[in-house]
Amino acid sequence: MGNRDDPDSPSDETARDVPSDHDGDGYGDPAGPGGGNPATNSEARYGAGVDDPTGEDPGDPPEPVELVSLFEVYDVRRDGETVLYIGEPRAPRERLETDLWSLFRDSGYDISLQRGYTGGDVPISRGEHVLVAEPHSVGIEGVPWLNVGLFVGTVLSTLFAGAFFWYQIPVFEAPWRMVEAWPFTAAIIGVLGVHELGHYVLSRYHGVQASLPYFIPVPTYIGSLGAVIKMEGRIPDRKALFDIGVAGPLAGLVATVFVTVIGLQLDPLPAQEAAATQVSEEGGFRFNYPPLLELVAQATGTGGRLDGGPVHPVVFGGWVGMLVTLLNMLPVGQLDGGHILRAILGEKQQLVARSFPALLFGLAGYLFFFRGVDSVLIWTLWGLFALGLAYAGPATPVDDSPLDRPRIALGVVTFVLGALCFTPVPVEVIQPA
Repeated sequence: MGNRDDPDSPSDETARDVPSDHDGDGYGDPAGPGGGNPATNSEARYGAGVDDPTGEDPGDPPEPVELVSLFEVYDVRRDGETVLYIGEPRAPRERLETDLWSLFRDSGYDISLQRGYTGGDVPISRGEHVLVAEPHSVGIEGVPWLNVGLFVGTVLSTLFAGAFFWYQIPVFEAPWRMVEAWPFTAAIIGVLGVHELGHYVLSRYHGVQASLPYFIPVPTYIGSLGAVIKMEGRIPDRKALFDIGVAGPLAGLVATVFVTVIGLQLDPLPAQEAAATQVSEEGGFRFNYPPLLELVAQATGTGGRLDGGPVHPVVFGGWVGMLVTLLNMLPVGQLDGGHILRAILGEKQQLVARSFPALLFGLAGYLFFFRGVDSVLIWTLWGLFALGLAYAGPATPVDDSPLDRPRIALGVVTFVLGALCFTPVPVEVIQPA
């Protein structure tokens, strides 16, 4: 996310002393208009007491002279609202982008240094270094039809899953009766949607462009493979990275507990009781409860409902919310846990991330040898997924200053809550009696 590194770029080398032929224009004078850290010169640009431009509408882009201590510009071109500064870097890419970030963000732009430019109507060869300044926006333009379509598709798929698998409704004979499974749909979409909206709200708060949730409809027992949001651009600092990462699991857990409490107050459906008897005789699947669900049941005086037999389908919505929280809290790559741990530990997060795929594969192997096929596929697939995410690496904030202690404490609490959502065998195969 926002990682635009180019391994071929010489700007990744140590800073070079590039001489300037522009005497008297501030290019070689640290105290001139481009002197010092350009990211702190907004007062020189706008005048004392004048508000800086907001990130909503891009203002006038920085002048080339303001970049000279880090990037010597010899040509400026425009591709629509995108501004292309062509020149020579005087610092490694990471330092250049970090030090210029505030200067461009104050003007309403995001920046990246790259070799060449092929993104529009102004092609530039890879032999040139280009500082690309794109208008920064966190809003949603127009009607997000794809999001709407996927949401409607997920409503239909969860209605089908609830009606067919849980309410035992003959959906192919009476498809209109699928609406009877609306409590199941509300539970599933509620826990998934609130989780992603937590990310969305904090992304907007920190000025990071983010889409509305994309729901993924699949007519399985759940009716969906979850939901995701798409974030573009760089993360300003570790605080923003942490806040965006932690908001989803915490918001999702609030919705999950709420759904679970409601479900535990409802009696199981007659169709479920008949299906449970059939499973015990003919075999099937059983969904085991994580510690957090059992704690919620004990706290609400409904622990007896989990002792045996079926529970209302809405409780399964809470089960799904806890499984989603657990998987998202894996501390790898750009999963929520990866964001949180990267914000807490910095680059040391990679040491933890690289060990987690092995732990998941080890759990799958243990279950295979001692339990048969119970949940082996789940942990194997997530081991492969975690391996790919760990290889891709985490999001890197522009300002990598350490996180404050209250956020670190909140991160630890969130990981503990995530651990309470873990059960080694979430799905158990029941053999025929």
